[in-house]
Amino acid sequence: MKLNFKIIFHFLGFLLLFNGGFMLLASLVSYIYKDGVSLQIFLAGILTLMAGGTAMLFTKNHNKVIDKRDGYIVVTFGWIIMSLFGTLPYVLTESIPNFTNAFFETISGYTTTGASILNDIEAMPKGVLFWRSTTHWIGGMGIIVLAIAILPLLGIGGMQLFAAEAPGPSGDKLHPRITDTAKRLWLIYFGYTIAETLLLKLAGMSFFDAINHSMATLSTGGFSTKNASVAYWNHQPIIQYIIILFMFLAGSNFVLSYFAFKGKVQKIIKDEEFKLYFKFVLVFTVIAALIIYYRADISLSSIEHPMVLGQAESAFRHSLFQVLTVITTTGFITADYTMWTPFLVVFFFGLMFLGGSAGSTSGGVKVVRHLILIKNGFLEFKRTLHPNAIVPVRYNNKAINRFIVFNILAFFILYMLSFIVGALVFSMFEIDFQSAIGLSASSLGNIGPALGNFGPVNNYAALPPLAQWWSSFLMLIGRLELFTVLILFTPFFWRNR
Repeated sequence: MKLNFKIIFHFLGFLLLFNGGFMLLASLVSYIYKDGVSLQIFLAGILTLMAGGTAMLFTKNHNKVIDKRDGYIVVTFGWIIMSLFGTLPYVLTESIPNFTNAFFETISGYTTTGASILNDIEAMPKGVLFWRSTTHWIGGMGIIVLAIAILPLLGIGGMQLFAAEAPGPSGDKLHPRITDTAKRLWLIYFGYTIAETLLLKLAGMSFFDAINHSMATLSTGGFSTKNASVAYWNHQPIIQYIIILFMFLAGSNFVLSYFAFKGKVQKIIKDEEFKLYFKFVLVFTVIAALIIYYRADISLSSIEHPMVLGQAESAFRHSLFQVLTVITTTGFITADYTMWTPFLVVFFFGLMFLGGSAGSTSGGVKVVRHLILIKNGFLEFKRTLHPNAIVPVRYNNKAINRFIVFNILAFFILYMLSFIVGALVFSMFEIDFQSAIGLSASSLGNIGPALGNFGPVNNYAALPPLAQWWSSFLMLIGRLELFTVLILFTPFFWRNR
């Protein structure tokens, strides 16, 4: 079967219309705050809308059948096209005049990585900062999943796109129809964003800071409106606890949030991935807090105001915040964990490979994959003793098809190979070992803060241009869970069947 290029371009045009609409919203924010760049952002929105409208107009007579190959192309190139046009507000306002830097900042936003090349965030126009946070919010749940909710208007089925956008092992659906699933996910996502915004505003943030940090939290992105990130509010623990709560929710499966709202609490309690996710956060927080309390000096590592509620509370809060921000791949910081003893540097580096839950907005490997790998590893001992026994891996009391286990094993191997190759390429740009492995793990896991010269209190401004493009590629394949992008590099994908 040949690729349906008309529907591919039609859908890419639709994504640009969506992108342009949010740019117009950013221009309105710019106008409200009188930051002097509303016209430039408005122009960026109009250009994006014109490009999207033209693509849709010339492909309106398309075959409305989309198969898996078309879906993979739409998702991958959708992210790239969105990022290319997403640079316009930066370039036209001259906030980031260099195209490479602008593309890096944009794709870092859409992939919810949160790595930034900006040295003085607080000097940026508010309209640009709002657009920057909006790229997070769009990318968080997935622009494709949102579009699926509107696809019936175009007469197109969306299951292929949903599979390409969310290729993880979790098969939970809120509703049999994929469009209704997308709508419910986005309703929860939007509701959480509003709730966090209100709570942060009540806790003392300005409304502008509150809405931006809410979009960054729920998307597990990490862009902040402050140079010091969330450490700016170290003297207001309540703000950090609110962000902690919503980071935890954003890193859990959104399907479970739906069950919670429906009163089906037992489904949450019995979910194996959620239980392991909760245990990971709890155990790792206790380990980090004890080491911080007895061995680390928080005041040296956290851009810290005097400790508000005592050393024990401060150690617990910083450890909980940093454990969650790395596991959920959000990337906010309240402290420089690379100054918390060598053990904790390696500890947090290891957490970069964990990831949040499947069905969440977080990046990384995902907890459910680790869970199934661990279960399969233990069962290999039993299979060694009883080679003729049929011992399936079980998840939530259901036997898992062995092909899913093979897929997860392949994903994990491919993920680690991508990390190794990523670090090797970074080292070719004369980046030291610690910084190279940190950059590779952070870019691939969509985390943001790395190690070495690109640690939590630094940014990516010193990254050479070619290294920025390589980091952008790693962000993209990490956000789309490897297979969706890498399959495009295989010759058999492009053969007509």
